[in-house]
Amino acid sequence: MKIGEISKPRFEFRTFGQDFEEESYKMSRLSVPVPEKVWERESDEIYILSRTNDINNTKVRDGKMDIKTYVQTVDGLEQWNPLMKGEFPISAKVLKDEVYPAFQVEVPNFDKDEYTFDEFIDMVKANPDLQAVKVHKHRFGYMVNNTICEVADVLINGAHVVTINSESTEIDDIKKTLSDLGLEEVENINYLQAIKRVIGMIDKPLAN
Repeated sequence: MKIGEISKPRFEFRTFGQDFEEESYKMSRLSVPVPEKVWERESDEIYILSRTNDINNTKVRDGKMDIKTYVQTVDGLEQWNPLMKGEFPISAKVLKDEVYPAFQVEVPNFDKDEYTFDEFIDMVKANPDLQAVKVHKHRFGYMVNNTICEVADVLINGAHVVTINSESTEIDDIKKTLSDLGLEEVENINYLQAIKRVIGMIDKPLAN
């Protein structure tokens, strides 16, 4: 695999907690050299969480909406595929036909042909089953056993957590990476689940 390449859908292990210092150190030492552009990255994103949906992951970054949908779990590893991508202002038709069905909530009445980001967020806030969450990511990229890896400091509405992950098209490569890092017994927690746990939408702790 190459970082940034278009490939067949990947499988992923990811987890969240307060302390992965030992695992992060091992990841940095085991990593082969990676492109400088992924050494360290920061981003600010808005995740839209729905109480009624756990299979579609919606986020907005740099004025663009990205929705991924859960496909399957194989050997404890999750596979996600792109569901849609869109830009703001966004059309009422896309909101009606793609975005709100992904949230699995009642579709509101639209009185305009298109909506700005702020107008969309106002609609989200008006629905008691939806919540917009601010997420800041400070990511450090690696490559271990031919799997794309990262460690990141994440602020979820200001609450600090740490995430560590390994993803690849090859399940066995991820399994070897988890073994090398000492993560085999750690719960696989995706962003959707982690954010819900932090904001209290799901009553369950993170991995540590």
